[in-house]
Amino acid sequence: MNLDRIQQAIAEQGIDGWLFYDFHHRDAMAYHILGLDFTKFTTRRWFYYIPAKGEPVKIVSAVETKKLDSLPGKKIVYRAWGELHKDLQDTLINAKQVAMQYSPKNNIPYVSVVDAGTIELIRSFGVEIVSSANLVQTFEAIIDKTGYEAHLEAGKKVQKIKDEAFELIGQKIHKNESITEYEAQQFIVKRFEEEGLTDDGDHPIVGVNEHPSDPHFEPTRENSYVIKKGDTLLIDLWARKNNDTGIYYDITWCGYIGGNPTAKYVEIFKIVRDARNAARDFIRDKFQKDEPCYGFEVDDVCRKVVVDGGYGEYFVHRTGHSIGREVHGNGVHIDNLETKDERELVPGICFSIEPGIYLPGEMAVRSEINVFITEERKVVVAGAEQEELILL
Repeated sequence: MNLDRIQQAIAEQGIDGWLFYDFHHRDAMAYHILGLDFTKFTTRRWFYYIPAKGEPVKIVSAVETKKLDSLPGKKIVYRAWGELHKDLQDTLINAKQVAMQYSPKNNIPYVSVVDAGTIELIRSFGVEIVSSANLVQTFEAIIDKTGYEAHLEAGKKVQKIKDEAFELIGQKIHKNESITEYEAQQFIVKRFEEEGLTDDGDHPIVGVNEHPSDPHFEPTRENSYVIKKGDTLLIDLWARKNNDTGIYYDITWCGYIGGNPTAKYVEIFKIVRDARNAARDFIRDKFQKDEPCYGFEVDDVCRKVVVDGGYGEYFVHRTGHSIGREVHGNGVHIDNLETKDERELVPGICFSIEPGIYLPGEMAVRSEINVFITEERKVVVAGAEQEELILL
């Protein structure tokens, strides 16, 4: 934990402090940000208060007095709940506004892990609680140079494996040999392993026709179709380097097998592609003008293209998600549908833009790119961006 950096970030937010709280490992973010061992036995409540200035305070149970010994600051040990309440009130006596892992109206559920009762308790001391969402993003989602290079390295390999998967399917079709969605998926998984990548057990999506109209379709031996001529095809694959520096790379491409695709399939692909590009260009324009850019407004720009194209009701998920050590990270999401993500896009974050149109029982299109914002505020897309359907 870098205390100076955390206190600087708190001061930049214009608040008095950041109050961390955990019970039974409810807040994995706190453990990561504070550098605590998440695997250690934890059965009692603990609090760690970092003021914008001054010495932090550790509040721990008499049953687990050493729980926060690795952290700097004054230690207070409580036994009874009444003591805990008084210790918290005394610790926050000069604080008017404190951040916690909370989100008003649960707008950003990814950081809203503190229970309502604890929120009520802190508020009873006359302290206003604000969301720690922007602070969490600073310490959980900002990717350094090493991480970004790992993202790019994974991207080159994932793009290559994507091309190989489409090529394999095309060869099988032209040779009149059978290949199922599941077999194509397993080919990708095997190639990940051969290239030193991992998907952490969450395997790629390979789906034809109506299958990917379920955005999180999972091919198995039992549910897989044999891929054939005339099928629409979607491949969504994600992976990171299989080491401690790995940052995910996550893309989706679409194709058509045999002959010319239907007019409807071409239509929805072009709408999705244009929506993706509109979101990308909006972000670039904002950063070129040095204007703030928020997750929810990027979603609005992307979604408008799909709505104007007549398919708004079939774009059923957010426009994009944070990318980090986990494929869905703890930074700003491109979302004003499932949630209203009011966090700002800032240098050092990585995220996807992936609009989709899902026609139940018929077909689906999704087009996904990865965007990184450099320290120089350049909006960079890693790897190729699909502009036309792949024809096999």
